Amino acid sequence: MCRVSSVGEDGGGMGMGRGVRREFGDEAESVAVRYLEARGWVVRARNWPCRYGELDVVAEREDTVCFVEVRMRSSAVWGDPAHTVSFAKQRRVVKAALHYLFAHDLSGRMMRFDVISVVGRGERATVEHIPGAFDAGM
Repeated sequence: MCRVSSVGEDGGGMGMGRGVRREFGDEAESVAVRYLEARGWVVRARNWPCRYGELDVVAEREDTVCFVEVRMRSSAVWGDPAHTVSFAKQRRVVKAALHYLFAHDLSGRMMRFDVISVVGRGERATVEHIPGAFDAGM
């Protein structure tokens, strides 16, 4: 495992301090985990760090290991948070996923890359799951 560092004192997030942003992100990941578990996925890891970055959620069902990038916005005013997963971020997630598979002796398993976007907070939050949002094509 390795340490993941962030840029800037406040984490660089639209006027939110690092602690508030982390709390917001943790809430979104908890929503995503509950969503996945309700659909039969078993969560293997959350916030798994390595030298390529951090995997938000790693889940498995049957022979598939799913690497889920979780995005959240407090409202839909600025658009769908799923659209913020850039090509560069996708490549980092793929590299981290390959590292995870090898580190956990899962190299023969099928893998999938999903995005879960959470808009809003609490009971009013809406969840959108995009299975196979991107692929491992390097």
